[in-house]
Amino acid sequence: MTTTTPDEPTRLRRGVTGPLLLVFVLGDVLGAGVYALVGVIGAQVGGAVWLPLLLALGMALLTAASYAELVTKYPRAGGAAVFAQRAFGRPAVSFVVGWSMLAAGVTSAAGLAVAFGGDYLAPFLDAPPVLVAVLFLLVVALVNARGIKESLGANVAMTVVEVGGLVLVVVLGAVVLGRGDGDPGRALELRPDVSPWAAVLGAALVAFYSFVGFETSANLAEEVKDVRRVYPRALFGSLLVAGVVYLLVAVSAVAVLPPDELGETTGPLLAVVERADAGVPSWLFAAVALVAVANGALLTMIMASRLTYGMAQEGLLPAVLGRTLPGRRTPWVAIVVTTAAAVVLTLVGSLETLASTVVLLLLVVFVSTNLAVLVLRRDAVPHEHFRAPTALPVLALVSCAVLLTQQPAQNWLIGGALVALGVVVHLLTRSRSGRSAPSRAS
Repeated sequence: MTTTTPDEPTRLRRGVTGPLLLVFVLGDVLGAGVYALVGVIGAQVGGAVWLPLLLALGMALLTAASYAELVTKYPRAGGAAVFAQRAFGRPAVSFVVGWSMLAAGVTSAAGLAVAFGGDYLAPFLDAPPVLVAVLFLLVVALVNARGIKESLGANVAMTVVEVGGLVLVVVLGAVVLGRGDGDPGRALELRPDVSPWAAVLGAALVAFYSFVGFETSANLAEEVKDVRRVYPRALFGSLLVAGVVYLLVAVSAVAVLPPDELGETTGPLLAVVERADAGVPSWLFAAVALVAVANGALLTMIMASRLTYGMAQEGLLPAVLGRTLPGRRTPWVAIVVTTAAAVVLTLVGSLETLASTVVLLLLVVFVSTNLAVLVLRRDAVPHEHFRAPTALPVLALVSCAVLLTQQPAQNWLIGGALVALGVVVHLLTRSRSGRSAPSRAS
């Protein structure tokens, strides 16, 4: 079996430094989800919103350890699909894993585009939400095609804005408590009408959605400088920063507003800002939320295009998807195709429907990745890499199984339909090539 080394030449430009990668992951994790999910979690668990968030953070860190090992061991674009091919040696399995990741990414971007054209935009523009969503995705595609360095440069600016919005919520929470209007004791309360374990576990599924996004960084492996040293630090650092911010936001939000009031609005953090009544205009916070949505969509589409490019390089998708733009060296065909798919999804699915499939699809990917790290322990490579203790991927598999048991039947039906579509695409690709897709990994 041949092995990719961190110094091996690549057709993609190595322009991602450690700080850029950390901000990339942080911007993807601190996406639009937290601006809406605090209320949903509060409605399920009560005032102790921080508890399922802390549980979800622990689960995310377990799977992140597997990604840190595999990315530094096999620094190639393609992420989970490449890992599955190396571990299981079956193009069909690799395709299903890669397709699940790709479907989750494109579906998430479509949902974010729909959200961008929704209520947060209303104070600034009165336009058909679908038209706004389509135009929004086209702008994201242009930024993506311009180059990875330019895309991540835009991400830095947008991440600063969205983190600033969350910090503002924390500060306003402190202001409310300082003048004696809030109730910090609510942060220790659980709903009395449901089992505490069932409430926390069910809310952890929603909270886990707030941490997904870290896996997209695996698809930048070929573009990261000194990936062996930089990647683990950026990955774990960004998740821990996001976790601290989420916990502070959760405690602040329930201190300002009771959890039942947070659960009644689709913009719970905006409700916190308005209740604080500290001179912050509502339109300003709405603008911050729009930036958060835009940033999440940009980072997700960067992932989707790089994943499509990587799967084409592996022979799992048509070779034309591996073409790069001269000069810019960005995977332009992959960008066009993934953007078109996201546009179609905005036309056929509501925000709730689009969002509900993402976690299920990603859990399929995480199960494969955590299994792959165990299988590939016997595959020695000639360079140093991060190594996770064996207990971590085992515990990660347990956490994925637990979260899968919390999925409702509707999500299984939608996710199953998307995976079935992927199987059809794979069979058509194989029939056109007249042979099984080859792998550069073997």
